Amino acid sequence: MGLEKLNQAEIINLLGSIYEHSPWVAEVLFSQGITSQDNDVGFLAQRMKKIVDASSEELKLNLLEAHPELAGKLAISGNLTKYSTAEQASAGLDQCSKEEFAEFSKLNFEYTKKFGHPFIIAVKGLTRSEILNSFKERINNDGQKEFETALTEVHKIALLRLKAL
Repeated sequence: MGLEKLNQAEIINLLGSIYEHSPWVAEVLFSQGITSQDNDVGFLAQRMKKIVDASSEELKLNLLEAHPELAGKLAISGNLTKYSTAEQASAGLDQCSKEEFAEFSKLNFEYTKKFGHPFIIAVKGLTRSEILNSFKERINNDGQKEFETALTEVHKIALLRLKAL
């Protein structure tokens, strides 16, 4: 069945978590109209990206803040979304050594203190050491560059989630 045949509740249920804890993206998408073109993942991903990019800085920051820390408290307590759990596990973040966990914890704290949102990276296909190296590099960015980088990563995550759907 095509997306164009779904009602608002079904669209929000299906696409509401493509952007972490941000069903407003799916709500705006539905309000703009769903056509058979939206059944193409690339087309749909671009439409959703445009909705986010056209939103206010406050909504974008809320979107970034909605993402969990990598190997953070929510992961340990088992309170991640199903998408985040699978994504973090795919990179082995659920198997950190004590040393790696301590490093992630320290970097998570410093990064969030500096930028006001958690470090976000599309982890699919990356190793723990690649993620840590990216973390160490990006923590040196200025606020605007890192805000843009984090949003770019959010869009990558959304595309991966749409493809998995």
